[in-house]
Amino acid sequence: MSNNTTIEVAFKPKYPKAKKIIPLILMILVIALDQLTKILIVKNIPLYNIGASFFGDFLRIVHVNNPGIAFSIGQGWSLAARGILFRIVPLIVIMIVLGVYMRNDDFTQLQRWSIAGIAGGGFGNLIDRFFRSEGVIDFIDVKFYGILGFERWPTFNVADAAVVVCGIMLVISFACAIREDHKAGVDE
Repeated sequence: MSNNTTIEVAFKPKYPKAKKIIPLILMILVIALDQLTKILIVKNIPLYNIGASFFGDFLRIVHVNNPGIAFSIGQGWSLAARGILFRIVPLIVIMIVLGVYMRNDDFTQLQRWSIAGIAGGGFGNLIDRFFRSEGVIDFIDVKFYGILGFERWPTFNVADAAVVVCGIMLVISFACAIREDHKAGVDE
């Protein structure tokens, strides 16, 4: 065994949690960026007003509140129903996901970073749901040119973007892992 191998073997057992802990930095960054942008929006743009437009009207920064979830689903539901379904259930799910994240040694680093980004986005919106009576602050408004019947995509925020982007990365990474496992099984 060479000295390099000895060093690697000696180093590995001392820091097994580092590969699990370091991606959680992304979770903290997403939460911080999400909350900072929402504070700036609330402070500087009156509710239901456009604060800025970019590339014509392709991208607009607009201050809206969403008491529901994605696509404003459930905004007319009772406070009790929204409290349970939009606060308690997501909090439990995120805690279970983080528990699995910490206990599982089989996730790739890409999968860990993706899960951390999704958790950060989930916590970002949960902070709004627990501490803002008006609901989640949304502010990114993008023209969608009538695709899927939307002239404009429903307004979203940094947390929503993190969940979607990291969710897509996670699905792709799982698909690639399944493909590699299948390919390895065929080659044997």
